[in-house]
Amino acid sequence: MTPAAARSRRRAKKQKKREKSARKPTVAHRAEYYTMRATIGALRALRWDAACKIGEKLGALGYRPLGIRKRVVERQIAAAFPDLRREAVMNLARESYAHLGRTFVETALLDTLGKNGLLELFEAVENWELVDEVMSKGKGAVMVTGHIGNWELAGGYVAARGVPLDAIVRGMANPLFDAFLNHTREEMGMTIVHDSEAVRRTPRSLRDGRAVAFVADQGVLGLASTFVPFFGRPAKTPRGAAVFALRFEVPVLFIVALRKPNGRFRLVVERIEARKTGDRDRDVDAIVARFTERLEHWVRAVPAQYFWQHRRWKRQPPDTPPALRDPSA
Repeated sequence: MTPAAARSRRRAKKQKKREKSARKPTVAHRAEYYTMRATIGALRALRWDAACKIGEKLGALGYRPLGIRKRVVERQIAAAFPDLRREAVMNLARESYAHLGRTFVETALLDTLGKNGLLELFEAVENWELVDEVMSKGKGAVMVTGHIGNWELAGGYVAARGVPLDAIVRGMANPLFDAFLNHTREEMGMTIVHDSEAVRRTPRSLRDGRAVAFVADQGVLGLASTFVPFFGRPAKTPRGAAVFALRFEVPVLFIVALRKPNGRFRLVVERIEARKTGDRDRDVDAIVARFTERLEHWVRAVPAQYFWQHRRWKRQPPDTPPALRDPSA
């Protein structure tokens, strides 16, 4: 082993040790987790719809009186929908918190439904034949969604239909929450791949004919990304899904699970064009722009079901015009 290789190996070991240490739950983590489990335990005694309604009420508390990220949410909604009056912005913001609370409860109680119960939550499924078509070829597929509707149920539904699915996920700050959520995901048939392992695991999964799912609408520091328009403003967006799709020549499907007024869901599958022109960077950017455009389309259709609590325009190019900069800054 060369000296450089030895140093690299030592650095890798130290990094793994730091990561392992960072993942150890603190006292605060344990307090948060057991409070959550106690809440979930109480909700398990209720009917599904009743528990979800309570989730909405708990979520709405985040807007008022708690005011968690209230300014961020209101400013981003106002920037995305400049024609809305102040009162309409506030109503939409409140609805988004209620939606987030319900989404959390739906996800936390998912194991009480089982695969059949999950499938029964979906009243309408559009273009599923696209999934059957691409998976029948045995080459795998890249599936992309955003933080809209219930993205966890979207992945769970695909896996419950028998599609071999790897879900690329980011670790949560609370490792106990993280383990709980990943267990729920696995109960639905998903294989969980942490984003730190995505570069190594995704090629193998695609070669094995599996689908790999990405939630690709958050600009994360240090993650390979590109800037594409989202509601007219440049937004840093991960490019991994597009890179893998082009490299392995597999189809890209955009999938959303949107909640209907009665609490059931509508799943929509759309094909994203993945054209190769010989300019890899431009082709990657084009795919990212296309699936981001589809996300914006659905956010405009059901704006209360988007995760406005994340600062979507926090990271932008340095030459972004003042009028298009992060509205929540």
